[in-house]
Amino acid sequence: MQSILIVDDEQSIRDSLSGILQDEGFTPATAANGEEALARLREDKPDLILLDIWMPGMDGLETLTRIRDQLPEQLVIMMSGHGTIETAVKATKLGAYDFIEKPLSLEKLLLTIQNALKLTRLVEENRELKAKIAKEYEMIGNSPMIIELKKQIEIVAPTSGWALITGENGTGKELVARAIHTLSQRGDKPFIEVNCAAIPEDLIESELFGHEKGSFTGATAQRRGKFDLANDGTLFLDEIGDMSLKTQAKVLRILQERKFERVGGNRTIEVDVRVIAATNKDLPSQIAAGAFREDLYYRLNVIPFHVPPLRDRHEDIPLLADHFLTYFSRKEGREIKSLDEEAMAALVRYSWPGNVRELKNLIERLVIMVAARVITYAQLPQSITSRRHEATDQQPLSDVSATVADTFREAREEFEKEFLLRKLEENDWNVSRTAEAIEMERSNLHRKIRSYGIEVKK
Repeated sequence: MQSILIVDDEQSIRDSLSGILQDEGFTPATAANGEEALARLREDKPDLILLDIWMPGMDGLETLTRIRDQLPEQLVIMMSGHGTIETAVKATKLGAYDFIEKPLSLEKLLLTIQNALKLTRLVEENRELKAKIAKEYEMIGNSPMIIELKKQIEIVAPTSGWALITGENGTGKELVARAIHTLSQRGDKPFIEVNCAAIPEDLIESELFGHEKGSFTGATAQRRGKFDLANDGTLFLDEIGDMSLKTQAKVLRILQERKFERVGGNRTIEVDVRVIAATNKDLPSQIAAGAFREDLYYRLNVIPFHVPPLRDRHEDIPLLADHFLTYFSRKEGREIKSLDEEAMAALVRYSWPGNVRELKNLIERLVIMVAARVITYAQLPQSITSRRHEATDQQPLSDVSATVADTFREAREEFEKEFLLRKLEENDWNVSRTAEAIEMERSNLHRKIRSYGIEVKK
């Protein structure tokens, strides 16, 4: 049962409130003055305190101040028979949840108590949810590259500097962005993510800036955009390299002026956001090709971060594998599984073209599909155990296919297949975008995919 401490100098009020609260299922305790209340708090923390303002000696406001020093998050409801608006405002500024007047209305008192305790539960649930999210997005790894990356994040996060995160698909660019936000002074404010590659060109302005009712067909109500939602927090522009030049120009203007108008609107909205962008593309090459604005690049690239591919940090693979095994085993309500030595060695040897995302998806599949507690080498997919997918620190990935082929034709085909797999992965398995990136006709790319038996992931 939830406990409530009643602090009042009148014995009759303490007794009557104790009886009422006990009947309502609470565990009441009493104190006749501020000093006695503070002494009780040193022994046990109640869920809520009912505190009278007018008491001899230390009055309720001074007691409230002392409680706040001792327990900053303690829930307190003030009571007074001589209340004024000025007193109520002062109590609220000092941290009281609410202020109720005597003679007490039983219905109002119980409603106020229930609302206060409900708020406490919501705050606690929110704290637990944030802790769970932080755990889910934790950066795993002890390799020199990851240790250095974490150090850079710790240095940059408390500042207001904008950041540009580069790296291949699946390396964990979002984890870096979330870590920067969590450790920043905006950590308790919104973290709003925008996948610039996933939003259709004709909708991205509405997505970023919002729109007014009737501004276009289907706009049946006003909608706030991502910049608006991220106010005082962090806006994460993922895959910024896929944004059109037209939208880039509008984003640049907002980043410079920190204000915008919704689509179909004329009211200027000012925002204060920290922008973190990420891309898997080589933006300087995009700039040279006329596909990305140079001024936007320099505006975003205040503090650069690079997330290394998994093939460059093989020592992190066992840590990541164990982490995902524990995570997905608990998620599926199963006994925590493990990999035998041979299976783990195969994971370490594999080149991981899909990086951490590919490893995470594989472990989830194994946890679901393998009934035994220990996952063996024989239960790994052929894509992992095949020699052509192995890579070492001494041997670049681009050389692997050639070393396992017997003829020039086989080597060419292996390299071509591996190249197409890598490019499809980089472009989120979008065939049209991949064809454009490698300058190949889409029909030819479809034919190559079929001839090599490549399974395009959805």
